[in-house]
Amino acid sequence: MKILSLDSTAIVSTVAITENEKLLAQFTINNGNTHSETLLPMIEASLKVLKLTVDDIDLFACSAGPGSFTGVRIGAATIKGLAFDKNKPCAPVSSLDALAHNVLYANGIVCPVMNARRSQLYNALFLCEDGKLTRICEDRLISVFDLEEELRKYSDKRIYLCGDGYDIAKNSFTKIETEDTPLISQYQSAYSVALCALEATKQELLTTDIELSPIYLRASQAERERLERLEAEKKG
Repeated sequence: MKILSLDSTAIVSTVAITENEKLLAQFTINNGNTHSETLLPMIEASLKVLKLTVDDIDLFACSAGPGSFTGVRIGAATIKGLAFDKNKPCAPVSSLDALAHNVLYANGIVCPVMNARRSQLYNALFLCEDGKLTRICEDRLISVFDLEEELRKYSDKRIYLCGDGYDIAKNSFTKIETEDTPLISQYQSAYSVALCALEATKQELLTTDIELSPIYLRASQAERERLERLEAEKKG
C-alpha cells in the first residue's frame, strides 16, 4: 500500500511517500516559507522522482492537528484536494501521536509538546517500551506548570520531549529532568504520520476526503476575540 503523508501543523513542512512501512521518499523544508508555498511543490517533486502519480496512491494521510490553525487547515485542505473524487481512504492523524513516533527508540515517557502560545502547550503523554507506544492521556491544552507537575509522577522513568515546544518546556522545568532529544527527532516528520496512518488502517479508523476535518483543541484567535467582544457587549 502506497501512502502519501504530510505534516504542516508547525513551522516545518514535510511530505513523505511510503510503501507500507518502507520509506520511499521524504521531503522536509524548514526555512520559514508558508505551507501554501511548499506543500504542493514537495508533493509533485516526490511523486516525480519516484515516477508515480497521485492515482498510484492508496492512502492519503495528514496531521490533522492540533497545531497552527493556518497550518492545520492547509494540510487538511491539501489532502482533501488530492484525494477528491478518487474513492481512496484518508487518515487524519494526531500531530502529537505522530511526534511521539519520532522517538520510538525511547524507553520511558514520551512527551510531545507544541507551542500553543499564551504560556500553553498542546500535549499528550505516551509510554514507550520496546518500540511500542501506549497512550497515557488524550491530546490536550495544558500550561507548562501543570505539565511539569504531572510529569513529576514519572520521575522514576526517563522523559523524552519532542515538538516545537521542546525548548519552552525544557527551559521552564525546574523540578524534573528530561533527556536530550536529537534535533531531528524534535521536528515534525511525514514518515511518522505514515506510521500512524498504518496503525489507523489496522484499527479501521480511516475516513473519506469529504469527512476528513481539522482537529482543534481551542477556538482560533479570531473566534476568541469575537466571543470576548460579545461578552463585553453583554456586560455593557
